Amino acid sequence: MDLMEKLTILADSAKYDVACTSSGVDRGGAAGSIGSAVAPGCCHTFSADGRCVSLLKVLLTNVCAYDCAYCVNRRSNDLPRAAFTPRELAELTIQFYRRNYIEGLFLSSAVLVSPDHTTELMIKALELLRNEYHFRGYIHAKAIPGADPALIHRLGLLADRLSVNIELPSAASLGHLAPDKKKAAILAPMRQIARVRDENRQELTVYRAAPKFAPAGQSTQMIVGATPETDRQILKLTEGLYHKYQLKRVFYSAYIPVAQDSRLPALNTPPPLLREHRLYQADWLLRFYHFSADEILDDASPNFDPFLDPKCNWAIQHLDQFPVDVNRAEQAMLLRVPGIGPKSAGRIVRARRQGALGLEELRRIGVVLKRAQYFICCRGFSGAAGFGRRSIAAALVDSGVFAAGAQQLSLFAPEFAPMLSAGRPGLEAAKEEAVSWIEKRM
Repeated sequence: MDLMEKLTILADSAKYDVACTSSGVDRGGAAGSIGSAVAPGCCHTFSADGRCVSLLKVLLTNVCAYDCAYCVNRRSNDLPRAAFTPRELAELTIQFYRRNYIEGLFLSSAVLVSPDHTTELMIKALELLRNEYHFRGYIHAKAIPGADPALIHRLGLLADRLSVNIELPSAASLGHLAPDKKKAAILAPMRQIARVRDENRQELTVYRAAPKFAPAGQSTQMIVGATPETDRQILKLTEGLYHKYQLKRVFYSAYIPVAQDSRLPALNTPPPLLREHRLYQADWLLRFYHFSADEILDDASPNFDPFLDPKCNWAIQHLDQFPVDVNRAEQAMLLRVPGIGPKSAGRIVRARRQGALGLEELRRIGVVLKRAQYFICCRGFSGAAGFGRRSIAAALVDSGVFAAGAQQLSLFAPEFAPMLSAGRPGLEAAKEEAVSWIEKRM
């Protein structure tokens, strides 16, 4: 098999790994070396100066010793198999970089023979890049659960970011669909990476030339929709991962059926893209808006509202806390207002020192008044008086849901799906029905 055939197979096999994040590390060029890393550089997106940047996203091999039911590369699946040698992968990365095709490498792998053997091959490839080719560009490497801690440590000294995929949200689901994987084996390297990064930061304060361990941090990925966990269970797990292991990001991947299996959704089941979208919105609230998972979802409503984003849904459920006076409220409360983000909240706090703010000033600051007007009062505006919960909900319904298909929220709770099925009513009638559905949840 020639190199291009391997690249075609292994790049296609890597498409299910989510890695669209900023590099998070700055490393300038150096004499005798090739490449550099810039913090805003990331996979398939735009950097701060407008350049489209990308990574070579590839598997070392798709030959796997595991038989995870949800994975296209499981050992029981009949598909073309390939594997790079460490030298082939290193040369391919350098050649792509020299041609300006890529700005870094995202390296993952199936489990070839064992986690230790696979990790050793990944380390050899990265050692060639860093030491022989003197590559200073960005590298994101997947740590294989079950690998020896010493190997994980060596991998972290070569890569800028490490990630350990948790894959499924519970130990029960792992045991059901991925019997070769154990929750403890997944969490152990996460714990190690967090601990070693803390130690490394302390070393760097004493000795600036100390080798850096995964300077851009760690991340993980969860598959959404393959198992019956609720959104609340997933969000609680996410919150715990952020607090315990200092993760930079948790990625969510809507499950795309790749195999006929009675334990999984049918092959013709659409991926739950709306549910994935809501999880990312809630994840943003956890990281930047100081919400807790228990505030966003509770036992009475364990799944996201398909028609309202999580922040709007929370605000409608807590109308007793509104309207908020933007000229007096603390910044933490401003962040609770739909239409006000972290940047806007900071600008409001700074601008109101110079004088009272009105609607026009808020618009110039960047507040989305289409949403915020129902929850604020300011100079010359006393709030959206006379609006009840139902009318506010009707104004805030996410119109994008009707294009995406609300039936994708959950594979296991389709009670709201018929309202947007084939032959659905007009948009206004559908919105009215959506508002009625929202009211039932209140």
